[in-house]
Amino acid sequence: MSTSRLTERLDVRHPLQRLQSPSRGFSGLVHVLGLFDFYSCFKWLMNNPNKINKSYGWHLQYLTIIGLSLSTLSFSIGLLADMLNSPTLFTLKNYLSLTATPLECLISILYWGLRLISPSLVVPPDLPMLPVLIDFSFHLFPSLLLTLDTLLLSPPWPTSPVNPRAGLITLSVSTGLAFAYWFWIELCYRHNGWYPYPIFGLLSTGQRIALFAGSGGVMWAVGAGLRWAYKILNGIDEDGIGKNGSKDA
Repeated sequence: MSTSRLTERLDVRHPLQRLQSPSRGFSGLVHVLGLFDFYSCFKWLMNNPNKINKSYGWHLQYLTIIGLSLSTLSFSIGLLADMLNSPTLFTLKNYLSLTATPLECLISILYWGLRLISPSLVVPPDLPMLPVLIDFSFHLFPSLLLTLDTLLLSPPWPTSPVNPRAGLITLSVSTGLAFAYWFWIELCYRHNGWYPYPIFGLLSTGQRIALFAGSGGVMWAVGAGLRWAYKILNGIDEDGIGKNGSKDA
């Protein structure tokens, strides 16, 4: 394939993708802003150590930090795709966002929902509350940025053409992640003697299982909601035909 032909193919986006990505324009800006936010969160953890830093599992006991780590990986690959105009890296970023985006949305829903009920459910009594802007950086901005990336800078989930099993894939990933996290925090509890989120200590084993199963269901519902929002915003892809009538390559 000639260089000009290759360049032409890299410049073509899916007919339903709202904005050009990968690109060094808006797409690159979104990924840079996201990485700056994620970096500021990790830097804050390093500059403000507490008992979690020295405990088993470090801050990765928190679903928030697991989500930030996955989001950092996703946006790092996305930015590399922007800089190199790489369709391979762009596809990898899209698949990572299948988990990262609904996970970040789940974190925002659970954190702010529980905080509205009582901050003591999510913040241990011997730890201070986060400053407002830092709190947003951890628990709000990541979900907003990844949702923006998903709706405007990605092809239909998981990639083109639309996979008819996208809902089943998301449900499987969500349920698996929820119970993997349950096993992880129980392992940390055996070493530390306390849970990272106080709400876990208030629940019986059966109630914790129900909480994790319910969280997996919420994450699946978020994935379904994002796919619905994508269709409303960008149109519906049927058999590779875009809303502008062009055939998907």
